[in-house]
Amino acid sequence: MLKKLIEESKYTVVFTGAGMSTESGLPDFRSAAKGLWNIKDPIKYASVDALYNNKDEFAGFYRMRIENLLEYKPHKGHYILADLENKGKVRSIITQNVDGYHKDAGSKNIIELHGNIYELYCLSCGAVYPCERYMKEDGTKCDCGGFIRPSVVLFGESLPSDAMDRAYEDTMKADLFIVLGSSLSVSPANQYPIIAKRNGAKLAIINMEPTMMDSYFDLVINNQSIGEYLANIFQ
Repeated sequence: MLKKLIEESKYTVVFTGAGMSTESGLPDFRSAAKGLWNIKDPIKYASVDALYNNKDEFAGFYRMRIENLLEYKPHKGHYILADLENKGKVRSIITQNVDGYHKDAGSKNIIELHGNIYELYCLSCGAVYPCERYMKEDGTKCDCGGFIRPSVVLFGESLPSDAMDRAYEDTMKADLFIVLGSSLSVSPANQYPIIAKRNGAKLAIINMEPTMMDSYFDLVINNQSIGEYLANIFQ
């Protein structure tokens, strides 16, 4: 049914969450079994306060995350979405993920709601560095002497308004809105499917577990790998 919905759609928007990344091997944040926030306090490691007042542990946490990022790679689901975009079947990908795997797989119209971890920038001069910089000794120190941070949205920061605006505009254009690997528990991003539905779009979701918003969806697929499911219908 999902293949038929995509084939009939004139404007398909895809929304991806942590479940898309965990299939590549990356740990998530909120799952009951393996979520990072079960063992690390996000305010201590991933907040504006940590950035300015706890720099060593802040940098250590993101160094660990970058190591994970470099260890794994996009899975077949990422590549299938890129191929669908190339064929004009997917117009954009709105993502809560910061790993850049959609970009690595070849997708182009990507809206990163939470920024990204594959780029770093200096708080003082704004110079941009690749994430590998954090792996070097003194990797957090810019050539100007300033502190280098990842381009992610931290606790205490607002989501980027330009990304939010683009996501809203594309959601309003969608006649099919597909959610992949999100529990839809984080606001305001979890409102995009509702906005699309109220604007007349059909909704589909592939997520390992049911969500509190499944009743809004026209197609709900649980307990299946996103990559495997997409491969079965498109390859």
